[in-house]
Amino acid sequence: MLLRSVSTADDPARVINIGSVDGLRAPAPGFNNFSYSASKAAVHLLTQQLAAELAPDVLVNAVAPGLFESKMTATLLRHAGDAAAAQIPLRRIGRPGDMAGITAFLAGPDSTYITGAVIPVDGGIVASR
Repeated sequence: MLLRSVSTADDPARVINIGSVDGLRAPAPGFNNFSYSASKAAVHLLTQQLAAELAPDVLVNAVAPGLFESKMTATLLRHAGDAAAAQIPLRRIGRPGDMAGITAFLAGPDSTYITGAVIPVDGGIVASR
């Protein structure tokens, strides 16, 4: 495996999967995206299974974004962005730097003792429901 070939004890190879908060908890009523939620929950479980299988050579973690601007959320944000942001404990949607920061951390030297984690980057959505 190529990832194992570049891995060292001090600097293991990394895999960072992208899931969703919708894979950690049921979406709010009216947002019935059953297949999306199920597929993101599968990404989270796959992350944990791969972490156990590939350790100690490869660290496998996932990030579970909440509401960020994207093609998928464009209509929601255009029509109800302020109302959606008001439902988030931090009262805003995610910014690009929010995702960049966590992925840089997981790819960097300060995360070599983290594997199998699914980290919500959601402004507090999961913690509040």
